[in-house]
Amino acid sequence: MKTTLKLCIVIGVVFLLTAMKSNRKRVVFFGDSITQGGVSKNGYISVLKKQVDSNRFELIGAGIGGNKVYDLYLRLEDDVLAKKPDLVFIYVGINDVWHKQTAKTGTDYPKYLKFYQALINKIQAAGSKVVLCTPSVIGEKKAGGNELDTELDKYAEGIRALAAKNNLPLCDLRKAFQAYEEKNNPQDLEKDILTRDRVHLNDKGNQFVAEQMLPFIK
Repeated sequence: MKTTLKLCIVIGVVFLLTAMKSNRKRVVFFGDSITQGGVSKNGYISVLKKQVDSNRFELIGAGIGGNKVYDLYLRLEDDVLAKKPDLVFIYVGINDVWHKQTAKTGTDYPKYLKFYQALINKIQAAGSKVVLCTPSVIGEKKAGGNELDTELDKYAEGIRALAAKNNLPLCDLRKAFQAYEEKNNPQDLEKDILTRDRVHLNDKGNQFVAEQMLPFIK
């Protein structure tokens, strides 16, 4: 009798844990090295994991350094859709602009929007919801003070237009970063406010990005 009771309890616990796991919403963060760093100890994805109920949400990073929008498109099936996510954050654009200057391998604006729209189409066709993120910063000087601000603003505006066109939620990191720099960068430094090298996030930057993204998850 005791053995039967114990067996029933074990089966019940296993069933409950399985049910809880299957009901979790799976969120994938899709991007470049900023997102790759997001899964590190103090990365923004790791920060978010501490801020959401792990019984309700499973957060997965899918970032690869150096990626541009067409790199995301090429690995979409394996790195995102195969995981059957409920929600996907698309956070790409820095390298599409930055690499025009550093490696002459950036992405022309029309092609950037075309590939981005293709990402949206395929993710939605798979039944997942999408949050679009504008690219943040290449240099932390106040608006207009960084060499690539004009180009980055153009690409960010393109993402805003895609969000409106597709009726999708927008996490406007570009706008949020600019507002933060305006208030918190009195010396007009080009790094060490939210980034460690003008692009990649420091601990404060990871915390800041997590704050911007959290409402879209909850």
